Amino acid sequence: MKKLWLAVFLVPLLACSSDDAARTENPIPTESLYFPPTASDTWETKSITDLNWNTAAVQPLLDYLELKHSKSFMILVNGRIVMENYFNGHSASSPWYWASAGKTLTSTLTGIAQQENLLNINNKVSQYIGTGWTSAPLEKENLITCKHLLTMSSGLDDALGDNVAPANLQYKADAGTRWAYHNVYVKLQDVVAAASGQTWTNYFNTKLRDRIGMTGGWFASGDNIVYWSTTRSMARFGLLMYNKGKWNSTQILNEDFFNQATTTSQNINLAYGYLWWLNGKTSYHLPQTQFEFPGSIIPNGPTDMYMALGKNDQKIYIVPSKKMVVIRMGEAADAKTAALSDFDDVLWQKINALYN
Repeated sequence: MKKLWLAVFLVPLLACSSDDAARTENPIPTESLYFPPTASDTWETKSITDLNWNTAAVQPLLDYLELKHSKSFMILVNGRIVMENYFNGHSASSPWYWASAGKTLTSTLTGIAQQENLLNINNKVSQYIGTGWTSAPLEKENLITCKHLLTMSSGLDDALGDNVAPANLQYKADAGTRWAYHNVYVKLQDVVAAASGQTWTNYFNTKLRDRIGMTGGWFASGDNIVYWSTTRSMARFGLLMYNKGKWNSTQILNEDFFNQATTTSQNINLAYGYLWWLNGKTSYHLPQTQFEFPGSIIPNGPTDMYMALGKNDQKIYIVPSKKMVVIRMGEAADAKTAALSDFDDVLWQKINALYN
């Protein structure tokens, strides 16, 4: 972790080879955006050579991914698969868990429920699931809105573990005055279920999963509920969110909510939206700390990148300027298991080498 926020990176000036001369710096493809069929596993591809990328950078990237205990890796450009690789016995049909990268699914469903006028994120949580859902004094509990859960600013004590029973949700500060990475966000699933009159799973499957051709499901894991799917299903969601909530010609999530979700949501952690991480900000906070670190979360990553990040290095990176969606699933890259690690920055060094 130390390397992540302290490192200074030097980019050497290299003489252009004939291959370098043939490639333009950071080429941006101009073909139309592609969406795979929802009822088929067919998916258009685009080769590294078609993109004029550096083929010599592919193997070092794959070697690093395998070394760092990856299960799968994908790059989409304009929706087309450019790289799709599996490691360590994993395959295209193997499911894997999203961990906290799945928080972005909860954010998206909350936005869909709001656009259907089932809820308003500015309303207090207790309006939907009743009072007493925390052990905070009632007047403090009633300060907590759905938006506070989306932005990790509930003010509840984050040091008590992931259990979200009322006894474990204790007052720490007034809602909106403190940013802390907390599993209490999962109460939004109860809000959506109550507001829609459906189970969380049914609403999720009907309103999101099935509409974009994802597979997978939610499974209990300790005090959490975790989404499991194939890598391609994760990529489908990434493609939806690359296109600002629109799948082909169908707007699944309205663009206003998407824009709010993928921009700074409060003035404490500038690198956090509505359960999305944001690169390229002037400072950031990390889970389990109250420190503010200067600079971008992933210095080597594109500054316009927004990210779904989960424990043990589950990743969705979305880069509008490159028309790219990047997926990584697997075991923890290193001994650290937090959503963020220096793995991200080294990985982006190697991704950048593909097109620089």
